[in-house]
Amino acid sequence: MVLEDMKKEVKKEKMKGFLQEEEVKEMCRFAGEVGIRGDMLRELRFKWAREKMEETEFYQSLERLREEDRKSQEEGEAAEGMQAETTGEEEKSKVVSLPKRRGKIRYNIYGLDLSDSKWVDVADKIHEAEEIIWPQEPKPITGKCKLVTERIIQSNVADDLSPLLAEWVELLQPSKIDWLNFLDGLRKQNTGLYFKVAELVLNEKSFQTNIRDYSMLIDAHAKQNHLEDAERILKKMNENGIQPDILTATSLVHMYSKVGNLDGAKEAFESLRSQGFKPDIKVYNSMIMAYVNAGQPKLAESLMREMEARDIRPTKEIFMALLQSFSQSGDVVGAGRIANIMQFAGFQPTLESCTLLVEAYAKAGDPDQARSNFDYMMKVGHRPDDRCTASMLAAYEKKNLLDKALNLLMQLEKDGFEPGVATYSVLIDWLGKLQLVGEAEQLLGKIAEQGETPPLKVHVSLFEMYAKAGVEKKALQALGVLEAKKEQLGSGEFERIINALIDGGFKQEAHRIHGLMEARGFVASYSLNLALAASRLKRSGTRGPQ
Repeated sequence: MVLEDMKKEVKKEKMKGFLQEEEVKEMCRFAGEVGIRGDMLRELRFKWAREKMEETEFYQSLERLREEDRKSQEEGEAAEGMQAETTGEEEKSKVVSLPKRRGKIRYNIYGLDLSDSKWVDVADKIHEAEEIIWPQEPKPITGKCKLVTERIIQSNVADDLSPLLAEWVELLQPSKIDWLNFLDGLRKQNTGLYFKVAELVLNEKSFQTNIRDYSMLIDAHAKQNHLEDAERILKKMNENGIQPDILTATSLVHMYSKVGNLDGAKEAFESLRSQGFKPDIKVYNSMIMAYVNAGQPKLAESLMREMEARDIRPTKEIFMALLQSFSQSGDVVGAGRIANIMQFAGFQPTLESCTLLVEAYAKAGDPDQARSNFDYMMKVGHRPDDRCTASMLAAYEKKNLLDKALNLLMQLEKDGFEPGVATYSVLIDWLGKLQLVGEAEQLLGKIAEQGETPPLKVHVSLFEMYAKAGVEKKALQALGVLEAKKEQLGSGEFERIINALIDGGFKQEAHRIHGLMEARGFVASYSLNLALAASRLKRSGTRGPQ
């Protein structure tokens, strides 16, 4: 029993070493990439380590047998020499032959019969596998071939490299390892040139192109956000009859998600599923962000629930992205649902999450619920910042509850709150709509005192206020500022400016700005088109109120 326990301990210690073998770890990494996880991966790792240990012991036993045979031969020769010295007699050499053996020689090692002819084929396959696992060294590049290599490296991306590559191939007669060595050196020196040469090499017969070569090149383009290049390689891959594998589809999901191509991301994601691959957390995250960036938080939420059903815990970043998306669309039900799921998942409310809930209710025009979430945020110990306070004031602005807004602001200032640009921007917009020109300009001065530049929203609010109040000079000055920033204006800002021009009697300017809006690719709403049509029916006037 003691000897058996000792043998088990020795074997256990040896297994620990083989578990850390590079070959075993590489196989585990590959298994992880194709979706194998948990207990199955652990069992496979022990299986591979045990096989590696048995293989090593097998070859060690062969070495021991060879060493024992060598020692026995040396001892036999030494004994014969000593016998010859003692007798001192010279005998004529006699031809001695072994008796004829009956039957076939059988080699049994550890119970394995190696005398069967099938082991010849096994040995050949082992040698072929060794050539793949331990490839030959690349050929040395010398002489004229070296000069051609330098000319390729010094070329520009726009140059036609096909003649140089053809000459290089003719001189070196490269194998796969030679190509890989050349491409690796090229990538370190010139990434742009590497991408071009790597694509040209795919058509070289000596390169022995396989699916992994396409996959690696597509992944490299995807990481650099080279969308067109990656799609071109993918098209070439399909034309050659090679279907994208799991690694290629995964790279495409990440790439399309990053550049905001939802259709491409969905197609790659479905390709993964059709191949039986169960997405990991990285693929889920990329796909969820693709839906979020496309303004489809409900589809993103369905993917998140699929993750939870597979016991994959969504990250805090995913929750916050979903919460922000629901908040921006004013979907208070969706925002509240995500906030509740976050708490059940163990993520406590933060200033950011509470602010997003306040913003959601502000966009939905529900100041009471916005205030409820605002008070809850303060109750759990978060002090409102400038952005959160501005969102709360914007909720009151929707219902024109100026008294409640001012009372809240006074209460916060007593507690040490100092309004910033966001808070002043909401107040300027509100006072501008009430035509309180002096008060709005006073708040504009406070933004300047803080050394900040008024945001675009403030310029739109000021212009609307001046135009509707009939302050022609200041209105045109504000309009000039907005025209200088026309590339930053969205459809909503354009409509607000045009409506203010029509209400203020600046009909010619209204039609001119409408032309700028159409030039940007925005389409006017039905109500704006009616207002523009009505202004044409009235007598055209010059600048200024009529």
